[in-house]
Amino acid sequence: MTDSVRGLNVLAVDDSPSALDDLVRLLREAGGMGEVLAAGDPMIALKMIQAGEFDAIFLDVFMPGLNGLELANLLVRLSHPPAIVFVTAHDSHAVTAYGIGAVDYLLKPVRPERLSAALGKIRRILPGSAAGPAEPRLVDALSALRVESAGSTRYIRRSEVLFVEAHGDYVRLHTRSGVHPYRMPISRLAEYWEDKGFIRTHRGFLIALDAIRELRSDSVGLLAHTELGDVPVSRRQARDLRDRLLQAARNREVGGR
Repeated sequence: MTDSVRGLNVLAVDDSPSALDDLVRLLREAGGMGEVLAAGDPMIALKMIQAGEFDAIFLDVFMPGLNGLELANLLVRLSHPPAIVFVTAHDSHAVTAYGIGAVDYLLKPVRPERLSAALGKIRRILPGSAAGPAEPRLVDALSALRVESAGSTRYIRRSEVLFVEAHGDYVRLHTRSGVHPYRMPISRLAEYWEDKGFIRTHRGFLIALDAIRELRSDSVGLLAHTELGDVPVSRRQARDLRDRLLQAARNREVGGR
């Protein structure tokens, strides 16, 4: 079945359950639709995009953890990115959205005729091959985090971070350039960094394996020593940490031969 006749597979992303339900309903009522899925969290949306094929993503702008603009910036780095349509109650980010490459920018409450126009734009830009879009793969989700401080914005690369400390709904990124707050629970960040050379040593800490200089024991317990300080290691995580360090050392030895 070619792209010209098959229904559109889309993903709607919004942290407001009522807004998400309304958008999904409108999409399913629109003509020519295939599968319409929903995600109430941008991080869940990332996983769904990695696991499936979507012609288009309908994104809210303001969401916790990873906002719609940041998620869109990740999506456009795909080798075959889905079309991006923003759906928001605010018109102040339209210029930024179109600059990223958005196909359309819809204001809430979404009118069926505007949604139909956006779907028409998506269909016009779809590739015409019978195979359809290639399976999307993220280049590297959350390889850099945008942090704001004193009115300035900068991006902290994952490679700069030695360890991460939990601080309520925020984390503190410990780097050689300083400590940078970022709004995301440590459990969520760990989901995306633990297969990128980081390990959760404690419920309040995530550490880069390459940053560990040695393991130390004191009256408190096991500590992972870095140049920026010691990170506690819980008894539950101690064995896994030692195994990961041993495997990393073996990989370096094999790679250096």
